[in-house]
Amino acid sequence: MEPRNQTSASEFILLGLSENPEQETLLFALFLCVYVVTVVGNLLIILAVSSDSHLHTPMYFFLGNLSLVDFCLATNTVPKMLVNIQTKSKSISYPCCLTQMYFFHFFGIVDSVLIAVMAYDRFVAICHPLHYTTIMSPRLCGLLAGGPWVFSCFISLTHILLMARLVFCGNNKIPHYFCDLTPLLRLSCTDTSVNKIFVLIVAGMVIAMPFLCILASYAHIIVAIMKVPSAGGRKKAFSTCSSHLSVVALFYGTTIGVYLCPSSVRTAVKEKASAVMYTAVTPLLNPFIYSLRNQDLKGALRKLVNRKITSSS
Repeated sequence: MEPRNQTSASEFILLGLSENPEQETLLFALFLCVYVVTVVGNLLIILAVSSDSHLHTPMYFFLGNLSLVDFCLATNTVPKMLVNIQTKSKSISYPCCLTQMYFFHFFGIVDSVLIAVMAYDRFVAICHPLHYTTIMSPRLCGLLAGGPWVFSCFISLTHILLMARLVFCGNNKIPHYFCDLTPLLRLSCTDTSVNKIFVLIVAGMVIAMPFLCILASYAHIIVAIMKVPSAGGRKKAFSTCSSHLSVVALFYGTTIGVYLCPSSVRTAVKEKASAVMYTAVTPLLNPFIYSLRNQDLKGALRKLVNRKITSSS
């Protein structure tokens, strides 16, 4: 039982990526550019997919969902960091901290599962092309896209409820640029064993399992590509797969390092570097990775831009 005179912290101090003023100025400019490009890139994909009837297919439906989630994931963390750097104020209230944590895990879980869903969609399209429309029915697509949102809502809420029962009675400085589970658990002066067990269980479900599903899907895809008689066709397919897998490796490699590796090998610096990868870099790269080699999407983006230019002139 906890002592009665313990009081929990009413606010936390986010130490950010750096405490050096000169480095913070550079970080502000860099992350502002990254965020603007992320917002523009992902919103363009959402607009292109929603406005072009030729893109109303399962693949682009999932891509539109991924772009929306990437936009929200970056918006949940990067603007707050930019404001903290600009105002020189690093405090965040306890309720705001829990709110940011909820939405970070909510969008992060949806992102992780959606990437696996997109890999499954490509597996069906390449390995079972004759049955693609039958397998990827509108009902299944709705379940595959909507299911992660419902599941993530439940998991994220459970994280917050477990976190809300903890007491923070000592150091309130978080060595991070946003409120996340692992650095907050280290600050608690109460027993966090239940939280840590739940983190491991959830990480296994929403990080390890989707990652294994993606690897299995792409293994079958690569086997199918090897059977393509045209060398040019194989080269193009391998090029596309390698770009997708590079983003997969970046996203899951860093999240596995933060949530599944032993705490003895993790440091605050490593966690912050990993967090930058999956909260800023991956949402920035996804629009380019999934659209640069896609002629249909590039055509839709050109039509969208031309339509805007024509309407404004």
